[in-house]
Amino acid sequence: MKIQKINREGIVSNTFLSPLLELTKPPQELHIKGTIPTLKAPVVAIIGTRRPSSYGEEITRTLAYDLAKAGVIIISGLAMGIDSIAHKASIEAGGTTIAVLAQGLHAIYPASNKGLSEQIIKNGGALISEYDMGIEARKYHFLARNRIVSGLADAVIVTEAADRSGTFSTVAHAIEQNKEVFAVPGPITSLLSAGPNRLLQQGARVVISAEDILRIIAPELLKGQKRFVFGNTPLEVRIIELIQQGVRDGDTLQEKSQVGASEFLQAITMMELNDTIHGLGGNRWTIS
Repeated sequence: MKIQKINREGIVSNTFLSPLLELTKPPQELHIKGTIPTLKAPVVAIIGTRRPSSYGEEITRTLAYDLAKAGVIIISGLAMGIDSIAHKASIEAGGTTIAVLAQGLHAIYPASNKGLSEQIIKNGGALISEYDMGIEARKYHFLARNRIVSGLADAVIVTEAADRSGTFSTVAHAIEQNKEVFAVPGPITSLLSAGPNRLLQQGARVVISAEDILRIIAPELLKGQKRFVFGNTPLEVRIIELIQQGVRDGDTLQEKSQVGASEFLQAITMMELNDTIHGLGGNRWTIS
């Protein structure tokens, strides 16, 4: 696919990109591969550690999926861990996701995310960089890249990060840009929840569901979004009740439903086909 080169005038005329001109150091040009949104839609950046716990993985998937399903554009940096999970969940939800890279678009870093980058483009999203073709990633490029991630977003969510993390570079830019900052609370014994918990101490907004974000940045998307979820059989009703109580693991759901594997699998399959529930990966489930 052809790479577009957009100068300052092009950035000015693009509704999605124009907020970048308000940055302290706006990009002079951008290189884009894929499709940039033409209509204004809420944009949320989801960021965090490259090595998340299972808790971090699950909450990132859930938030990204639910926000994308509601019509929010998800933006991140295509790094391993939280970034990749957010991009993938957005694609799974049928939403749009944008990746901002810290090198020229001639290559993908990390290389293991090349397939993901292709999926982003195939599903209507884009890769963005302020660097020319052939320029490789340097440490300071990642720090500079972070101002674009937050600059394009209406809100930034930190799902999991250590207390001393590069994630806070993006948060610092978001605060400077007067963007909303959300953090997911976690166990005080978890090093990976130390970052979000610290942000909450400092005044970040608590987020435990997509509705918490939508209520602040896009309340119009909540209209008609909240719905009662019903099951078509007593077993489906029981499964829904368990998921609403916080049970996500498939094996635990089956055990608490007190049915055989075959009957449980049939119910789960029908509920997924009816878009009552959706998988989070690793045999974990949540309400659609």
